[in-house]
Amino acid sequence: MTDLAAFSELLTVDHGLCVLSTLRRDGSIQSSVVNAGVLDHPFGGGPVVGLVAAGGIRKLRNLRADPRTTIVVRAGWTWATVEGTAQVLGPDDPHPDLDRDTLRLLLRTIFRSAGGTHDDYDTYDRVMVEERRAAVLITPTRVYSNPA
Repeated sequence: MTDLAAFSELLTVDHGLCVLSTLRRDGSIQSSVVNAGVLDHPFGGGPVVGLVAAGGIRKLRNLRADPRTTIVVRAGWTWATVEGTAQVLGPDDPHPDLDRDTLRLLLRTIFRSAGGTHDDYDTYDRVMVEERRAAVLITPTRVYSNPA
């Protein structure tokens, strides 16, 4: 099952806060708290879970080496999990359909899908470039949750 409805609904409860788990090279698990949202893949392929990550961080290195990942959202005792494959798109991860302006707009879309708002998108865009921010798009292979 890959329907993201339950996952998407829970994202709105606590600012899109989720736990993302990636695999280290030694096979152990690395987890961190991120803001995520659900959006359509910018190059087709249906809905994905998206997040924005600073360049040079461990989770990006892990995802480049092994794109399998799990992301969990929870609100109280209700939770939903997405297992899938991550695609990293950013200044250090070129894609033939991704130019600088497309990346700028994609990072904004992910930010907004995670519930983010900003009063000055020019400043937001500048910081994203300075921090070499990348888009992480998780294509679901399995989605499951507990009953609400």
